[in-house]
Amino acid sequence: MIQMPTLGITKAITNLTEAHTKLGVSPSSDAIFFTEWKEPLPILSDAQEAKLEILKRRYLYYADSGAITEGTVNLILLSPLLETLGFFDQPYQVRSEKYIRFEIEDGDTQLDGLIDALIIRESLWLIVIESKRYGFSVRQAIPQTLAYMVGSNTSPVFALITTGEDYLFIKCDRGDHDSAHYALSDKFTLSTAAGNQLYKVAQILKQLVN
Repeated sequence: MIQMPTLGITKAITNLTEAHTKLGVSPSSDAIFFTEWKEPLPILSDAQEAKLEILKRRYLYYADSGAITEGTVNLILLSPLLETLGFFDQPYQVRSEKYIRFEIEDGDTQLDGLIDALIIRESLWLIVIESKRYGFSVRQAIPQTLAYMVGSNTSPVFALITTGEDYLFIKCDRGDHDSAHYALSDKFTLSTAAGNQLYKVAQILKQLVN
């Protein structure tokens, strides 16, 4: 069982500078450190692509009606996405971790939020944050996500931070040294008028779990 960092740690780490100093983690300068999210990626079947089109339309339909909570994102998008990719069945296994409250600085205001973490095969974390109510972005959840990743029993470990609309992948590796390194993927979004970037998200997920 992965040991989750304590609530005190996640509340104390509210920005990347604090994550770097308190966790001993730093961005990697190695261009080949995180290439797993790039081409070549696994091919999606026609049925999978058709399902991803439905999921994009569904998310935008709910988003147009107002705030979307983590629970809603899990129900209408994330769980169907994992089902479409076959991640609920052997040889994969998904575990749900408890909700963890954290704080994000927004100017002079401290905003509470919740992180819902799912873990696939110990090495891939799916982090869902609520974005619409407070205007959180996926980048604002990077410090807390790094705290979970550094505290995991697996290295390297990958994470996907999502609001349902935006998606960002992270790789963290402790290596053989006392300090850990991390790198980010590009951000993918469902707000594009043309195309469906959920295709690329699904392909990267398949790449990382395999």
